[in-house]
Amino acid sequence: MKWFWLVLVIVLSGCSGVPEGLHPVSGFNINQYLGRWYEIARLDHSFERGLVNVMADYRKLPDGRVEVLNRGFSPVKNAWQDAKGVARFQGASDIGSLEVSFFWPFYGAYNVLVLDPAYRYAMVAGPNRGYLWILARESRLDQATLDRLVAKAKALGFATDSLIYVEQGPVSQQ
Repeated sequence: MKWFWLVLVIVLSGCSGVPEGLHPVSGFNINQYLGRWYEIARLDHSFERGLVNVMADYRKLPDGRVEVLNRGFSPVKNAWQDAKGVARFQGASDIGSLEVSFFWPFYGAYNVLVLDPAYRYAMVAGPNRGYLWILARESRLDQATLDRLVAKAKALGFATDSLIYVEQGPVSQQ
């Protein structure tokens, strides 16, 4: 049984960290990052597959961690799906490198690689190049900015040909 836990810890330790050769933004301010972000594009994953109107709300907790509420609508189930978690910094609080847990004690990397100076859009990666999200404060991002972010992601080695552009539409946001 000890071996099982040791293997599990080793495997899960790979879920944190930064993709090789990449660096999260510096000068990060969590207070400016708080609030609602809309998912504009993402690489496919089973936990978000088929969801539209995906958004995330970030709220600071009294202990300094950040509450994360991810929400998306499943047209197949005709229902909203929510995932609530907590985030904490992986290191210094002015570096955009956090880890998020939706299932304690397991954490996954959340690395802000690109961030608009006015915090209007962001590009976020997980622990490797298989995880990528383009987020914005509004449910739509102007095409020129989106094109620049996709080009940057491609230059950083992400499979941008596989990006899913998230439908943000008139489904009730209740």
